Amino acid sequence: MEKIKLSGSERTYEIRSIIPTAEHVLQIIFSDAVPTAWGGDIELYTAGDVLATTLTGWTTVYRDEGQIIYLSNDGSVYVPPADPEPVTPPEPYEPTLAELQAAKKQEISQACEQIIYAGISVTLADGTVEHFALTEHDQLNLFGKQAQLAAGTEQLEYHSDGKPCRYYSATDMQTIIAAAMQHVSYHTTYCNALNMWVAGCETADELQQIYYGVDVPEQYQSEVLKAYLLEIASLAGDDADA
Repeated sequence: MEKIKLSGSERTYEIRSIIPTAEHVLQIIFSDAVPTAWGGDIELYTAGDVLATTLTGWTTVYRDEGQIIYLSNDGSVYVPPADPEPVTPPEPYEPTLAELQAAKKQEISQACEQIIYAGISVTLADGTVEHFALTEHDQLNLFGKQAQLAAGTEQLEYHSDGKPCRYYSATDMQTIIAAAMQHVSYHTTYCNALNMWVAGCETADELQQIYYGVDVPEQYQSEVLKAYLLEIASLAGDDADA
């Protein structure tokens, strides 16, 4: 094991390694005892107690880590880095009114689409009730039956949800198509009115009052929506009288 001896002293110290870690910094790792004072030259001996070299100028303790000593030959000493400045967490992001309005319109559009796609239940001529989904594909397929009706077809192939395809009479098919068109048209009109209401909001609190299914204030009701609402009210009155 290598050893070092300080000039002017007869005591030797066993070391594990001695290496430069920077241009002016020397690291010495001691096996056990560590010198308490530094100054003068450092004599380095091999494991066979042969003087290998003499190091001069390494007289300043740069950093003391117990068994590990760092010396400098330019008088420099280790300065620990300053504690980082505390990071102030950013303020929570406040979306603009325009961003809130865009999000509300997206919410309304998705709700409208889901309700339209869910479809309708239709009472047929024989009194039975069947349900028909109205996805975009279903709408195209169903409304395409109008061409067959216009051509005078008396039996039209179609299917209700979860049921096999079968023939419907022209009367039943016209009933299904009319109900589907009314369902799609009403919800499209209602969704448009909600969007007009959203556009007219001036605060986030106003926007929170809007959801799919809420009654639309009269100033945002279009003529078409008002007509639908009168029709719905009339049908509800008829049902109550019945």
